[in-house]
Amino acid sequence: MALHLFRWISATASGFAFYYPLFMSYLWMAGALFYFFHYEQRRFAAVEDPPPMHDYPFVAVLVPCFNEGDNVVEVMSSMMRLKYPNYEIIAINDGSSDDTGAALARLSARYPRLRVVDLRKNQGKAAALNIGACMTRAEFLVCVDGDAVLDPYAIHWLMTHFDSGRVGAVTGNPRVRTRSTLLGRIQVGEFSSIVGLIKRAQRTYGRVFTVSGVVACFRKKALFDVGLWSTDMLTEDVDISWKLQTRHWDVRFEPRALCWILMPETMKGLWRQRLRWATGGAQVLMKNLPTLSSWRQRRMWPVFIEYMTSVLWAYTMAALIAMWLFAAWLGIPVEDRTPILIPQWEGLLIGTTCLLQVAVSMLLDGRYDKGLGRHYYWMIWYPLAYWLINVATSVVALPRAMFRSKGKRARWTSPDRGLRP
Repeated sequence: MALHLFRWISATASGFAFYYPLFMSYLWMAGALFYFFHYEQRRFAAVEDPPPMHDYPFVAVLVPCFNEGDNVVEVMSSMMRLKYPNYEIIAINDGSSDDTGAALARLSARYPRLRVVDLRKNQGKAAALNIGACMTRAEFLVCVDGDAVLDPYAIHWLMTHFDSGRVGAVTGNPRVRTRSTLLGRIQVGEFSSIVGLIKRAQRTYGRVFTVSGVVACFRKKALFDVGLWSTDMLTEDVDISWKLQTRHWDVRFEPRALCWILMPETMKGLWRQRLRWATGGAQVLMKNLPTLSSWRQRRMWPVFIEYMTSVLWAYTMAALIAMWLFAAWLGIPVEDRTPILIPQWEGLLIGTTCLLQVAVSMLLDGRYDKGLGRHYYWMIWYPLAYWLINVATSVVALPRAMFRSKGKRARWTSPDRGLRP
């Protein structure tokens, strides 16, 4: 009797655990392909051939920096090669303890477009962005991390969306440039198959879960309408996305607005980054939960349901792993407990679907990121490496977010930025 109950519970949980990602994968592919044919292909052009604009509104590029001494010269030098004709750069040195301040001072003497704001005390990325937003007369703010390199035409492409007065933000397309290890190469595919594909799909059903904090453009009027960035949110990019959209500002995705970023290439660095992302996402969802029952927020329901189901999936996977180990401890034969985690032909279908999803995403992004396809081979490891990390971080993140002190300021952490290509 106990064995039959065990098999029934494991079969039900296994069915959800394996069919949910299968369903979402095809939903994302269908949504992304619809987005491509309905929006992207209609205005398709090479990255270096943006459509002409009637005028070029003044834009401020905000670059919050904390201990970016190793990167700031490269980042600011790339900013000076931007093709957009009417912009300034505001670098906010947020109480760095290295030579970031001195490097920025030297660069400001060389580059008239660059203004530097030095904060004596570290206040966190959100506070640095708030200060930068108040230091410029520009109505449009492009926010870029202090270790990211913007494509020369990125601002052009971001600004093409602001003809509509309801657009509050446009997120760009981050591309991984740390590709020297297996983890780095897998992330190259991940940022297409997960980040790029999902943003296209979410735009199809109306709202996006988050702008990319490493590259996004905001209408300042919209930012002030929602009270700017919240200083107590671990993921200020997720929070500002929800604040804007729950106030009925539109948030869009522009795949041609490229930004080259550094990502972790060690398991420790990857764990810390993904745990912060997962905790911040849970924190934002709990903050917005009381308002989501309103009919006025119905366009947020798809991304809310998607997120909550993904958390349930992570806990289900964790339970299945625990059941498998418990069954082994009880001495249940391998053939009776193996289907818990390896459900026969379904596992092959999941693997094939994962590779199909990566192939579709690389076809869409490959026209902007040349040579992307040569990393396809490495994506065979993606489900094993990143599903396990996603399960673990989601399980740990929810209680961390629930018991995090309200109003506690979110401080910078020094990320693992991988090895240079």
